[in-house]
Amino acid sequence: MNLFLVGTIIFVAIYLILNWFAKTSSKKIAHFLKRLAVLLSLALATLLAVGGKYLFSLPFLLILLTGLKIKGLTAFQMLQLWRLIQFLKNSGRFSQGQFGSKGSTSVSSDDALKLLGLKKGCSKKDVIRAAAKLQKKIHPDINRDVNTEELSKLVNEAKEKLLKELV
Repeated sequence: MNLFLVGTIIFVAIYLILNWFAKTSSKKIAHFLKRLAVLLSLALATLLAVGGKYLFSLPFLLILLTGLKIKGLTAFQMLQLWRLIQFLKNSGRFSQGQFGSKGSTSVSSDDALKLLGLKKGCSKKDVIRAAAKLQKKIHPDINRDVNTEELSKLVNEAKEKLLKELV
């Protein structure tokens, strides 16, 4: 008898969900699924933080990245930028608001190539094109609600470093 009751409850729940999907607009469904994904990620990040893991675990990082409203960057590109900035911070070449206290560039050639998504042996045009493409996405004038000034400076610094080496 319990199996029949559980089956009936599952059937009714599935019927109600499918009925809601049929009657609701796709925009509302997408909004609901987006909120559900954020809430599940928050719950997972909280669980990992309480469980003794790092506070900035991967789910928490992904929530932060999706919370940023930088137009034109995918989550993967944001993750790459975040990893590069973390690497530069750990190596002492980048800190919030300070780019190289000596006045020279603080980005190495390899880091500049990674940041702009280029490979060794690229031309000046490739460097300028990649920097312009990235600047269009992260420029502070385009993304006023997010502080992208530091990223913009980092991209300019990487471009200048590569252009000096290509001369």
